[in-house]
Amino acid sequence: MKKVLLTAAAAVVISTSAMAADLKMPAKAVPPPPPPSPWDIAFGAGIASDYNFRGVSQSDKKPSVNAYFEPRYNFTPNLQGYVGIGGYSIDFPNRAAAEIDLYGGLRPTFGPLAFDFGIWYYWYPGGQEFSAASPQGPLPNGNLAKKDWSFVEYYGKVAWAVTDAFTVGGNVFYDPNWLNTGADGTYASATAKYVFPATPFGYGIGAFVSGEVGRYWLGTTDAFYGTFSLPDYTTWNVGLAFTWNVFTLDLRYYDTDLSRADCNALTSDHTASLNPAGVLESKWCDATFIAKLSFDMTLASLK
Repeated sequence: MKKVLLTAAAAVVISTSAMAADLKMPAKAVPPPPPPSPWDIAFGAGIASDYNFRGVSQSDKKPSVNAYFEPRYNFTPNLQGYVGIGGYSIDFPNRAAAEIDLYGGLRPTFGPLAFDFGIWYYWYPGGQEFSAASPQGPLPNGNLAKKDWSFVEYYGKVAWAVTDAFTVGGNVFYDPNWLNTGADGTYASATAKYVFPATPFGYGIGAFVSGEVGRYWLGTTDAFYGTFSLPDYTTWNVGLAFTWNVFTLDLRYYDTDLSRADCNALTSDHTASLNPAGVLESKWCDATFIAKLSFDMTLASLK
């Protein structure tokens, strides 16, 4: 009898366990994380001891501040579109005090090759005309300056990541009306950058060296400036930079092969002075050392 009861009890336990197993709900599947947004925004700002643009000072050898804001959209993992706005403080002969940059383009990548094609508008608001026909006449040193120096530029760039640390590149820029002088301009340059694998400083500080050699070919000005050929010139720069988080401290040497007389012809420098031969000379194209501190980041990096 006991044996029968034990057998029956075991059957009940087994049956109850089976029923519980049958009633157990299946685990809900965890949904996959949403894909990353194709949108991002890059932004940054900086301060430099001088704003040097392709070998020529744009801030009269004085400190300059800058900032930019650049929305980006990734059409595919290998194709990014972008637009942007930026600005620099400047000191131009026509009294313009700011450069506003409006730009946009596409950045396709093919393995280690990264391309960049776009259009850039350099806008210099707040200028005044200095000429024989203007109420204020020419500049005190006799140079002329149009009210508006704004111009459009088209560009193409390529960078080749030879290794994770070493990158070389090439750039071409074309200006149909450089600085609104009536002269066209073509600038081509080669670049190189090497990122050090480690530095002795620690604390997450990185470092890299980079340089550029470029050549500007410029055309003939319009009648406002007397219809003359602007001087072509070569420029180069080399520098050492230190990085920490989003910050970069760049220490760079710039130079050109322009004489001071040619530099004045190129810039209409309002600070140019006469040499003993009675020729106006500008120091804006002289060799110079520039220190710049900046930060650059993206919205995605804040998440």
